[in-house]
Amino acid sequence: FLSSGDFACMAICSSSYSTIMAFCFLEELQWEFAASYDPTSIGLASRPYAFLEFDKVIQKVKCHFNCTSGSQTKASWEKVEEELKFQPPIQLKLEDMELMNGMTNGGHAAVHVEVVPTYRLQPVTPLGILSLVLNIMCGALNLIRGVHLAEHSFQEDHEGIGNVIAFFLPFLACVFQCYLYLFYSSARKVKTFVLFCCVCLCNIYLYGLRNLWQIAFHLGVAALSSYQILTRQLVEKQPDCGV
Repeated sequence: FLSSGDFACMAICSSSYSTIMAFCFLEELQWEFAASYDPTSIGLASRPYAFLEFDKVIQKVKCHFNCTSGSQTKASWEKVEEELKFQPPIQLKLEDMELMNGMTNGGHAAVHVEVVPTYRLQPVTPLGILSLVLNIMCGALNLIRGVHLAEHSFQEDHEGIGNVIAFFLPFLACVFQCYLYLFYSSARKVKTFVLFCCVCLCNIYLYGLRNLWQIAFHLGVAALSSYQILTRQLVEKQPDCGV
């Protein structure tokens, strides 16, 4: 194997063939390729086998090396032999090549392949869309009340910070409930239970700023959203076969 700059070439030959001769052959190919194509045409190549016509040159150089005596290439031999002293070639065994290509003892190597499950969530139902709309409405109400109360609390009543937090936490819970319904996440049951408990505790804490009907509405929306999250299961995705 010979590589230099943008050029790289490889030759496969018998074990009895001279290593120096093989490197001379690769170096000759490298010179011929550099003489035939400029760097611009190489950079513009976008399709496979763009330089297929270079095979004629390869065959000519191969014939030349197969029919040439050692005395005619003595100068090239000495040059390559000097280079090989500083950069000795790496010898690969046939077993190593077979293993690298996924073959061992004539059979396929035992390679652990982790199959990625092709699953997706069930389609969104009309009831699920309703729960999303109600959840967004509850989150907006909590955010508006929380911002309004925060302006008043930071200016006059610093003891009302707890109420501000009790409004902001359900707002965040509503956002995460919408996310859990739309996208799959690990430990969905645990996260859904935590978010529902957060909404319940915060609304109970806000008793006095909200009447029973308002609290019941927020808890009902949270319960509906939690039910929709838990009932939207994964289904196997049918392969599209690349179509």
